[in-house]
Amino acid sequence: MRTVEILERKRDGEPLEEDEIRFLIDGYCEGSIPDYQMASFAMAVVWHGMTFDETLALTKAMIDSGDIIDCRGLGKKSIDKHSTGGVGDKTTLVVAPLVASLGYAVPKLSGRGLGHTGGTLDKLESIPGYRTSIDQDTFLDIVSRIGVAVASPTENIVPADKLLYALRDATATVRSLPLIASSIMSKKLAVATDAISLDVKVGEGAFFRTLDEAREFAHLAIRIGDTMDRRVHCMLSAMDAPLGHAIGNALEVQEAIATLHGMGPTDFVAVCESASLSMLHALEPGLDEKNGLERIRNAIHSGRAWEVFREWIAAQGGDIRTIDDPSLLPQAARSIDVTASHAGTVSAVHALMLGHLAMELGAGRETKEDSIDPSAGIVLHVSPGVTVQAGDVLATLFTNAPGDETPWVEQLREACPLENRPGHAAPSPILEMVGA
Repeated sequence: MRTVEILERKRDGEPLEEDEIRFLIDGYCEGSIPDYQMASFAMAVVWHGMTFDETLALTKAMIDSGDIIDCRGLGKKSIDKHSTGGVGDKTTLVVAPLVASLGYAVPKLSGRGLGHTGGTLDKLESIPGYRTSIDQDTFLDIVSRIGVAVASPTENIVPADKLLYALRDATATVRSLPLIASSIMSKKLAVATDAISLDVKVGEGAFFRTLDEAREFAHLAIRIGDTMDRRVHCMLSAMDAPLGHAIGNALEVQEAIATLHGMGPTDFVAVCESASLSMLHALEPGLDEKNGLERIRNAIHSGRAWEVFREWIAAQGGDIRTIDDPSLLPQAARSIDVTASHAGTVSAVHALMLGHLAMELGAGRETKEDSIDPSAGIVLHVSPGVTVQAGDVLATLFTNAPGDETPWVEQLREACPLENRPGHAAPSPILEMVGA
């Protein structure tokens, strides 16, 4: 089998056989196929797409490039939860212990933030002592005892995806539905659970900009899962505005803690409840939604979800004092209140702009090598449709970075434009539920 001949066929729009795709992936991982040939393959996929059989073959080949963590022998049904990423998305910190408190296992391997989207591991590492790097036996032991663990993947979990994603990022070949679906689903399927729940973000601050794109991905992910004997349920949620009030790692942990105590922002609570309901749908075919929602809310109001959260954080080395008293979490030296320059109604709260501003304050990274300030970020005091007067505080910026605050203030005001029109209620962030 010759690499050039395979590339020629894909260049001409011909579908590849499973053994040809596996030959490419295996060769790339072994180093016998160089970056420039794999980049040619990725660009051909961007131009011509892939059939479902090709996408499935690519997903399988990437799974088989490394280890599989089997979480199906823990004595309880297990589910993996994934979000396609957004600004202020700290949902895992709430729904993972919540669903675990309902008697299920929630093992989750997470990633770090890059660009304007935050990473779950970065948020958790703002809790002093929390260990994201744990071995497989420890990971499974914590899930078995407590019901939830969230850690970084080992080097040998889908190593093909690590190589291919870095190449795609450098060659403008990220935006391809088959490549996106095989990347996400290979990582989810490599952690063998009974079911998978996906929170597919849609909007200006998300990877999928339109509802049609998100729907297409959801249906493809469900089909891949079904073929691999894994039930998949998807929630489509809006990401034009940030989720909740907090953007930034320790700030988002504080907001998650408040939500576990029944005091979360309305939009974030709605997403947490719906994400938990999506997970129950995946675990319990034929779920009665009213009953499911009652169980979810009772897990919060009874305090059981909070207790599981504490047990989980302690099991991974986190200092419980800092979550019992969130004022002990990392605190920024500078806080800057940004006020409205004139009266008006907040017409939008632009997630993408605020994500980039949070990065400037120190809350994100441009490259994987950049360090993150866990205390930096933004707390919003307004949402779309809210009417404000001149001098009202739109948001508070938190940073340890030196320098003139004027550009940051201007960016925040630009991200929260004011118009002379009546206020209105913000729409629900939940767009659709898509299930197998």
